[in-house]
Amino acid sequence: MSKSMMAQLKYYRPTWAEINLRNLEYNFRLVRKIVGKNVKILVPVKADAYGHGIIAVSKRLERLGVDYLGVASIDEGIILRQNGIKKPVLVLSPIFPDGVQALLKHNLIPSVCTWELALKLDRQAARRKQKAVIHIKVDTGMHRIGIAHHSARKFVRQVSRLKNILVEGIFTHFPCADNKPAFTRRQIGMFEALVRQLEKEGIRIPLKHAANSLGVLDYPDGHFNMVRPGLMVYGLSPRDRLRHKLLPVLSLKTKIAYVKAVEKGKGVSYGHTYVTSRRTRLATLPVGYGDGYPRSLSNKAFCLIAGKRVRIIGRICMDQMLADVTNIKNAKTGQEVVLIGRQKDKAISAEELAKLAGTIPYEIVCNLGRRIPRVYRKG
Repeated sequence: MSKSMMAQLKYYRPTWAEINLRNLEYNFRLVRKIVGKNVKILVPVKADAYGHGIIAVSKRLERLGVDYLGVASIDEGIILRQNGIKKPVLVLSPIFPDGVQALLKHNLIPSVCTWELALKLDRQAARRKQKAVIHIKVDTGMHRIGIAHHSARKFVRQVSRLKNILVEGIFTHFPCADNKPAFTRRQIGMFEALVRQLEKEGIRIPLKHAANSLGVLDYPDGHFNMVRPGLMVYGLSPRDRLRHKLLPVLSLKTKIAYVKAVEKGKGVSYGHTYVTSRRTRLATLPVGYGDGYPRSLSNKAFCLIAGKRVRIIGRICMDQMLADVTNIKNAKTGQEVVLIGRQKDKAISAEELAKLAGTIPYEIVCNLGRRIPRVYRKG
């Protein structure tokens, strides 16, 4: 780690996440190349930009020309506005009526799928003498939020008649783009038919969007005129064997805090779930499940030390874990350790950890806690 990066660290505990903004730029430009210049791009920056840092990531995306940013809550949208972000911000999750004033004040765009919310927005916008810009969410098969597809036409007609509402967008979401292509294509067809029907009635909604990362990669008919890639922008693969190369944006690193040797037959960490089969040198790493590194990776995961894959042994603790460095010559306190990322010609990915933990890459990066400082690399 360079001196300039060291200077960015806020804490004395030597565990940090490096965020490579150049790789973020590469992935964003790849999306642009795939969808073309006539399709807008909304990048979700919810959940602290998938653990990468909502402010720094949003500022870089704004400079790169992102069209919209997506958040999960009004609170996240306010953070963007308070930090000078000017781009349109879509709140992708439902909002409650008591948040309408804050939403309008901070120029945020809600996802609307209930008449009650539409009315509340219309009335509050009238009091503020402004138009409430909204996107209508349509449920074509995920059954999470959204007006049911069979009711959407009537709903859009009703909402469009409200004097202080501007229906700028309409969208849906793909729950099975990775494992049910026929279902996903039916969703695209349903959504496309709905848009056509509305246009025949004279209701032309400027923005139509459905495609997540896999939608961008595998379903060009689902691009419409805006896409919402999240995972791929952060360099995380939405499935195995992609046609396009992505560059990981986040690396997780620490340093060896302590080294000791124990004899054969000794139990290691809580519960002694690992017992040494030989005289073993142990390195204590100052990171644990309290930082969001999954405890389920105990006795499964590897890290990189001196360019070699080194096994994590024993149960992962809240603040520490142990690695077997018997085969690492001269392993010492202060030596850099890579938990996610690359060291020399070896790499450990969030995707690899997700498979070992029985989860998805989203959860690996989103769970990394705020006591891990983010250090931003521009090259």
